[in-house]
Amino acid sequence: MLSHGLLADEKTSEDNTDSDLPSWAAQRLDPARKSIGNWVDNTSRNIDSFFGTDESLRVENESYLRFGQEIDWMEGDSTSGDISLRYRIDLPTSEERLRLIIESDPEESQGTLQEQGSGRLNNDQRDRRTSTLGLNWLESRDKRENWSNRVGAGIRLRIPLDPYVRFTSERLWQLDEGPWQLESNNRLSWFNNSGYSARTRWDLGRPVDASKHLRFITNIQWREEEDTLEFSETAELNHRINSRSALRYSAIALGESASNPRITNYYLQTRYRRDLHKGVLFADVIPELHFPREYSYDPRWAVTLRLEMYFQREIQKNYF
Repeated sequence: MLSHGLLADEKTSEDNTDSDLPSWAAQRLDPARKSIGNWVDNTSRNIDSFFGTDESLRVENESYLRFGQEIDWMEGDSTSGDISLRYRIDLPTSEERLRLIIESDPEESQGTLQEQGSGRLNNDQRDRRTSTLGLNWLESRDKRENWSNRVGAGIRLRIPLDPYVRFTSERLWQLDEGPWQLESNNRLSWFNNSGYSARTRWDLGRPVDASKHLRFITNIQWREEEDTLEFSETAELNHRINSRSALRYSAIALGESASNPRITNYYLQTRYRRDLHKGVLFADVIPELHFPREYSYDPRWAVTLRLEMYFQREIQKNYF
């Protein structure tokens, strides 16, 4: 896996504490985080033991619950706010290769490449009924040596019920045994209510030094309900300031159409991410400068402010 997370587990001398919260706030937050995290973990393990084996009590479980609050502003538009709840219930022992997955907010429901790239889905574009229940068949292949494939099927829990089928294929190459790595992620999906969609992502990256990572990312996406081929090119530099803070600098070009390709937006983005409290509470500040085609490429400022809280039994610090 490419080492491009904005926050890593390493500790540095620059941060001797693990929280920015006052003691009274930490004393109230920690018991709630622990209680809800244990509930998420126990619930997923109990479901897993019903469908799987007794190993469910001992194996690693990647279930989580994430609560977020976001405020978006773009020049010329009104300010919008959003509160989100996202979850994933992982059932790793349901079978060795056949895994039951319960999750919210599937990738297919996350909008256009422009919305995904900037992380600013509008309130009316977020589908609160996108929870899915499905089975994934996993190949026991190392993607560093072979293509690793995954086939999934299930239903989106909405009225009317929305069956889906999904195929994902991944590969990771180490180029000439040097610092460059190339990762490919490809997905083909069919949802009964929205039709087919396809996406391919190619991620070329390398470490610049101990705290910086350079990436060049190409995304191509097609969705039947839009019937438009979208593409994006991104150059980004990730800079881990210390164990609790990181910056991402990005330059992004977005376009559409295969027969008559055109760039619809250029934008520059800086994302500052801070671990506010012990790998549980995070804050993002994301200023952007857009040059959209629909406004004759005149510059428009945008800012996103976001708070996220993660609930898991085992605290992790590589969320991004």
